[in-house]
Amino acid sequence: MQSPRERSEVRPRAGWMVMGERGRPSALEVCRILAVFFSLFPSVSLQCKILKCNSEFWASKSNSGLEEEFCTALRAYNSCVRRTARTCRGDLTYHSAQHGIEDLMSQHNCSKEGPTSQPRARTPLPPPPPPILPDSQERSDGPEVCHYERSLQRNTAPNFTHCGFFGDPHLRTFGDDFQTCKVEGAWPLIHNKYLSVQVTNSPVVPGSLATATSKLTVIFKNFQECVDQKMYHAETDELPAAFADGSKNGGDRYGANALRVVEKVPGQHVEIQARYIGTTIVVRQVGRYLTFAVRMPEEVVNSVEEGDDQDLYLCLHGCPANQRIDFRNFRARAAAEAHSLGRTSQAGPGFTYQSAKAKCKERLPVEDLYFQSCVFDLLSSGDINFTMAAYYAFEDVKMLHSNSNRYHIFEKDALSSTAQRGKDSLPIFFLTLLAVLLWIERCALHL
Repeated sequence: MQSPRERSEVRPRAGWMVMGERGRPSALEVCRILAVFFSLFPSVSLQCKILKCNSEFWASKSNSGLEEEFCTALRAYNSCVRRTARTCRGDLTYHSAQHGIEDLMSQHNCSKEGPTSQPRARTPLPPPPPPILPDSQERSDGPEVCHYERSLQRNTAPNFTHCGFFGDPHLRTFGDDFQTCKVEGAWPLIHNKYLSVQVTNSPVVPGSLATATSKLTVIFKNFQECVDQKMYHAETDELPAAFADGSKNGGDRYGANALRVVEKVPGQHVEIQARYIGTTIVVRQVGRYLTFAVRMPEEVVNSVEEGDDQDLYLCLHGCPANQRIDFRNFRARAAAEAHSLGRTSQAGPGFTYQSAKAKCKERLPVEDLYFQSCVFDLLSSGDINFTMAAYYAFEDVKMLHSNSNRYHIFEKDALSSTAQRGKDSLPIFFLTLLAVLLWIERCALHL
């Protein structure tokens, strides 16, 4: 039985695209150029499904002799290319096809309005892929290696861990440390043998240290007979229900359904299920920003690439010390200011300290660190949507965390954890000091 540490990965091959100067060749020459282009660079064309549009047009072109039939086929080609706009944005091949269609329509005096034909393929269409079964009916005919819990030894239960990233932003690490960070720009959350997660954080209010996540990218790496490499990318006001290539599962391999994108609430809540590594990822848009939560086996968390420095990955070791914000001091200053200036004074843009607490209490009745982070976000940004961000982050904890006794984290827990780390570092400090003193004494004896 193979464990994730023994599983191999196949790295994808990248394709490069070369585009020549735009000219005005004949229709047949354009078709031939496009056909050669796509055959030489399949990784690019398959990425955004432009190859399908090209092959359908080539098939219909070879069967159309009249100018009217050619224009009909060209309109169908144009319609097909336009449907790929979402997944082919920024693809040079896509833009090349657009320009080629414009040239051909101009050369043959084709109207953009009119009938479109169904392309007549030269070969029979392949059978449709097997349907994706509901969550409760996981495929039983997939390879066992594509189902993490099945691949474990009998009577062995995985130890699941959780990481969450939300709000201004607040980070709950795999070790249940709770931090508030600045981390403006692009930062890696997770990076191991099987997947990588990166977030991009933008300032919430000009001049403020508080940032929030505006972009998120997840890359699932090739894995045996289970999944092809897949990328999921989300950003503000664009929370797709599919991977970047338009697919909703792991590709064409036999165990492809071990990786799925499931849309829970359109534009607001997406879940990515990676059963082959026992992992579930939840991505939400709340207000103008994104939240992230993951449930992952400890074995997968620690599957580090050889020679890879894991200290930079936030979910594993937290934010660097120089990127952390002590929101307790921020809250204390806000409370003191509100007390000295009166209960109606503004401690932040749009909220007083008391009104921020009252608003957060509506959704988060327990005054744990999720509640405190909600108060911090309202005081620092004035954006009421951060109340819901903290609320959903806690709801995701209840869904993804394996230990119900650890749902809530309180300030005393965070402080004791920090103190314990300091206590653990004392023996190392004294041993180092002792070694230095012995070295100095030895040097003195030799003088």
